[in-house]
Amino acid sequence: MTLVKNLRLEAREAPPSGIYPVIDYGRGKAGLIPLWAGEGHLVTPSFIRDAAVQGLTNGETFYTYQAGIPDLREALARYHTRNFDRTFSSDEFIVTAGGMHAIMLALQATAGKGDEVLYLSPAWPNLPAAAAVAGAIPVPVPLREGSNGWICDIDAIEAAVTPRTTALFLNTPSNPTGWVASHDDLRQILELARRHGLWIIADEIYSLFSFEGRRAPSFYDVMDAEDRVVFVNTFSKNWAMTGWRVGWLNVHPSLSKIFENLVQCSTSGVPQFLQRGAIAALDEGDGFLAEQISTAKTARDALCKILSWAEGIRFSVPQGAFYLFFSIDGLKDSKEAAFELVDKANVGVAPGSAFGRAGNGYLRICFLRDLKQVEEAANRVADWARAR
Repeated sequence: MTLVKNLRLEAREAPPSGIYPVIDYGRGKAGLIPLWAGEGHLVTPSFIRDAAVQGLTNGETFYTYQAGIPDLREALARYHTRNFDRTFSSDEFIVTAGGMHAIMLALQATAGKGDEVLYLSPAWPNLPAAAAVAGAIPVPVPLREGSNGWICDIDAIEAAVTPRTTALFLNTPSNPTGWVASHDDLRQILELARRHGLWIIADEIYSLFSFEGRRAPSFYDVMDAEDRVVFVNTFSKNWAMTGWRVGWLNVHPSLSKIFENLVQCSTSGVPQFLQRGAIAALDEGDGFLAEQISTAKTARDALCKILSWAEGIRFSVPQGAFYLFFSIDGLKDSKEAAFELVDKANVGVAPGSAFGRAGNGYLRICFLRDLKQVEEAANRVADWARAR
């Protein structure tokens, strides 16, 4: 205990994940359907794995470019140009050790001790935790669930801004709610950030997992080149690469050297052979990604259909990402409910309380899974809810 007391307060008080205790509790349980983590059931495709293996075979095991190898940065520019209706250049991109590393670098650059970072809640718990560890103060601004889905209250964001606010973190499409910002939402948030001199950390990781069009609205659609926007992203979700820990930042070219230096101060760069796999994902992975999105949409529709018949279960149909965030009448302790679902239904879900105070009373299911698994899990959850 003496040693612990001598660590920084921010490290000692870093909030533990509310999801992993449930995962650890149910891991390895016979017949359990694991829908608790934000990943699908497929392994990384062979064309991506083979490219990484070839890089390893070729001896790409030395220190490499801190910002990412030129081939990968050029592939990132091609990928964005294909999908975001404007031309991108390679000097806008910095390769990171996963999306979480990208978020941490964005926070290090925009917020420090005593600064406030606004974010919409319920939210993926690593964001406020990372801000707090950096010494900043994470400030949640609740999304509201209305009759037509989740709603972002721009006035509530404005009201939360103080002289200490330096950044606003926005995840759209949202984990866990599936909320998708409209172009009007993004314009209003951008204008708000301009008025108050705030940085926007744009987490558009699920941008192509949009069920209402080719992709979700993006800050790329509404911003000017000089706006204070830093984009964070990852290879994890699109191409079944959660274990690879490769991500990226997109920043104004004038900021590239700053972020390159932050990479040097944290990881000294991403292994070059892994970057070869990432290039293959970007250049050859559009077909696999389309299949992923189709799988998610089909599973979403089946899941929502089954649970809509269950008395007492309430939810808004997610418009993006691959999560269903649902509530159950009378549910007060979502963590207790998640453990009970492991025991009584043999289904693993994430407790809504893991996503902040606004999430208590909810549970989250990841539906980027085999359709039969999702349907079976939905029926088990519905039976459990009826029997409560």
